[in-house]
Amino acid sequence: MAFKKKEECPKPPAWLTSFSDLMSLLLTFFILLYAMSTLEIPSLEKFLSYFRKNPEFYPKRTSIIQQINHPKDYAVKIKKRISKVLPPWAYQIVVSEEYVKLRLFDKIFFQNGDFRLTDKGIETLEEIAPLLISLEDKISNIRIEGHVSPTVEVKSSIVKDKWELSGRRATEVLRYLEKRGVKHTKLVAVAYGDTRPLYRWRQSILVERNNRVEIVIYFKREKEK
Repeated sequence: MAFKKKEECPKPPAWLTSFSDLMSLLLTFFILLYAMSTLEIPSLEKFLSYFRKNPEFYPKRTSIIQQINHPKDYAVKIKKRISKVLPPWAYQIVVSEEYVKLRLFDKIFFQNGDFRLTDKGIETLEEIAPLLISLEDKISNIRIEGHVSPTVEVKSSIVKDKWELSGRRATEVLRYLEKRGVKHTKLVAVAYGDTRPLYRWRQSILVERNNRVEIVIYFKREKEK
């Protein structure tokens, strides 16, 4: 008795493969646009509040603080200086009511898999240091955070693991800023290793952007007289 051969699943049309590739590329493109943008957390919260079901449950913020200069104003000055040295994809600025966070990404800022600053990295810190010194009275502290990607390969014989690599990178930035005149009492270095990635997608460009140093500049808030 002859058995009829079971039919295989039909192959998808050829255009579907090209279309899926196009969608993936578009997604990556928009993620990169987001990664290179300047984020204002208060504005983002206000935007998201319009989509909440019960916005009245979120109390309005009241403050007795007079904001003479908003951190956004300082972020504009920082961006103006850095844009002279770095291309837009090499850094990212995040702004909140309390701080300005400057993200400096790997490859252009550090040697690959190492903690030593590149010429571009040194040039960038040369632009940042005078501004930090001029704002010394307005800054409460400067937190320098080191981060690495889970896929990074440690290529320095001095460094044992990713955690130490992230710490060395943060310390390298701290020491250079101190060398250029920023008060050491304002500076603190923190290592996070690969525990706080920005992006978890398995896309090589985004994975590389997890290698970064973040300079978080906290500003004092003056009470109203």
